[in-house]
Amino acid sequence: MPACRKGKSAMSGRPYEPLSPDRTYDKALTYLYNLQKFGIKFGLSQTKNLLRAFGDPQGKLSFVHIAGSNGKGSVAAMISSIYAQAGYRVGLFTSPHLVDFRERFQINGRMISKSQALRLIREIKAKTDPQEPPTFFEFVTAMALIWFEREKVDLAVMETGLGGRLDATNVIRPLISIITTVSLEHQDLLGRTLEKIAWEKAGIIKKGVPIVSGVGQAKIRRLYEDICRERKAPLFLAGRDFRTKKRDNGTFNYYGMSEGRFGVQSSRLRTPKYKGLKPTLLGDHQIKNAALALTAVELLRERFPVTEEQIRRGLAEVTWPGRLEVFSENPRIVLDGAHNPEAMRVLARVLPRTISYRKLLLVFGMMKDKNIRRTLAHIAPLADRIFFTRAEYDRSAEPERLSRLLDGAASEICSSVPLAIQRAVETAGPEDLILVTGSLFIVGEARAFLGSR
Repeated sequence: MPACRKGKSAMSGRPYEPLSPDRTYDKALTYLYNLQKFGIKFGLSQTKNLLRAFGDPQGKLSFVHIAGSNGKGSVAAMISSIYAQAGYRVGLFTSPHLVDFRERFQINGRMISKSQALRLIREIKAKTDPQEPPTFFEFVTAMALIWFEREKVDLAVMETGLGGRLDATNVIRPLISIITTVSLEHQDLLGRTLEKIAWEKAGIIKKGVPIVSGVGQAKIRRLYEDICRERKAPLFLAGRDFRTKKRDNGTFNYYGMSEGRFGVQSSRLRTPKYKGLKPTLLGDHQIKNAALALTAVELLRERFPVTEEQIRRGLAEVTWPGRLEVFSENPRIVLDGAHNPEAMRVLARVLPRTISYRKLLLVFGMMKDKNIRRTLAHIAPLADRIFFTRAEYDRSAEPERLSRLLDGAASEICSSVPLAIQRAVETAGPEDLILVTGSLFIVGEARAFLGSR
């Protein structure tokens, strides 16, 4: 296997994705990714206009809407898995994808077919104004809503793309909203302070719609209490209204809501609602995510009843790739999409507690618009050697830039993700761990490469 070396990898305006043998489908994807040149446009008018041309499908569906700095996808996957186990037809819209564009659109764990995706792209494109084109995310949000309505899903779980208030997904009126966590991220777009970012995410709070949140900062909790009081939206906070307790055997107990339409402050209850729950997703932070999912399921129990056994199976069988994912054992490779300081702080705390290893070999790359220095500072002290790399995407930070942030560290510069992984595998001993992290785009390329070996 070749050694790492300096050099430029191919750059593209679209994230890495293996080309499809279907050239018509691939051409349609290229059209979609080219919409990224219009950047991020906050506002709902373009999405509403697109959907109006298709009969406003968002008005015919039931939704769970999820925002937050970290954990959105995991919570969405858990909720979807639980309801699928209960026999409901559940749509799931998430972003970004890891390897296949169609990962963004799923019903009961099955991706949209290429023929369905192609048909939707063509239909929506025909309704757009070439002089005022939608952004990439506006387009794919419309795709999801139109597809879910046509497929007659019972419930659609929608993850925001960025923020909340002016995110394209905010055209929906959900049965329940969830804000997982709030940390400093996308400050150039959402605001320079934690309060401003939290306020943007609070834009998904609708009048009279219950909101579940895992935010821990006292000032953000007070902000959400004020907003919910003003909008008459019942608010349920982790630690106050529901809680979990981890057990020594790796399972956890859930202390949930008391009876009543929207429950009461029930963290004082001594008896757990569910005992010995076992999540498939690794890490203590996934127990916190599970608490948010379980509370949402409890609040929706009148509309979408589920049994305890269906809840247990849903948590046990949920899959969410690229989140503390043990991809292989020989060599041992873990993939995690942590891409901001708070997510990396959690990963650095959870990893040594969850997986044993002798040395840690880190394959690391990030997007250049992220807080690289603070993110890297959490994980670099754990690493015995770092292989800096970049994704085949024009937002990627150059590995040379990453390396300069850690002068004196044992590191190599690798021009591509496959090359970085090859070097890490060459270097690793039988008891060592290779961790690929820093970006979901890096993780996506790693999965595609490792899956093809």
